Amino acid sequence: MQQNLSLYHLVREPKVKKDKNPLLVLLHGYGSNEEDLFSFAAQLPDEYFVVSARAPYALPPYGNAWYAINFDADMNKFSDNEQAVKSRDLIAKFIDELIANYAIDGDNIALVGFSQGSILSYAVALTYPERVNRVVALSGYLNTDIIEQSSNTTAINKLRFFISHGTADQVIPVDWARKAPEAIKSLGIPAEYHEYPVGHGVAPQNFYDMVVWLNK
Repeated sequence: MQQNLSLYHLVREPKVKKDKNPLLVLLHGYGSNEEDLFSFAAQLPDEYFVVSARAPYALPPYGNAWYAINFDADMNKFSDNEQAVKSRDLIAKFIDELIANYAIDGDNIALVGFSQGSILSYAVALTYPERVNRVVALSGYLNTDIIEQSSNTTAINKLRFFISHGTADQVIPVDWARKAPEAIKSLGIPAEYHEYPVGHGVAPQNFYDMVVWLNK
């Protein structure tokens, strides 16, 4: 495993080797790490390289974050958008490094993000649509403050989104998630949206629906 890349990561090689294989990049949530979503790797489609990245900001004792979340005196949450933009650009660079280091099909790349990883997945895809084709946004929302809308309409027209959320999510309200499919569709990008009767997590049915969508 080559760890001289911008982000520490775990790799599941494709079970079905081609000259170049598609890539799934897994982006974990706030306070978690690369092991979290990688536990799904065995159940993901065989032809993919599956790469699970560790976010760059350490959160003691053992977690990581793509950007800091700060609280004011009234316990209102504020995202550190400056850090988020740095992480967005770092993920785009990391995708380029993966293509250079592994036998990856640069035209077949999907991001699978959970929570904060999902927020970053939206930002990477809409800022750098030439890097990504498909996005699975699990339990996140669209933060327009960290997106620099690309003018590359050809690349934007290739994008596809699978968006899902738990109706009982206490961390990111489902109302926030519901705005994303409309915003994505207004750009002319297809978006499939699902809700599940769960909290801030991925229900088995959600995982199944995601894999069906990836296999399409």
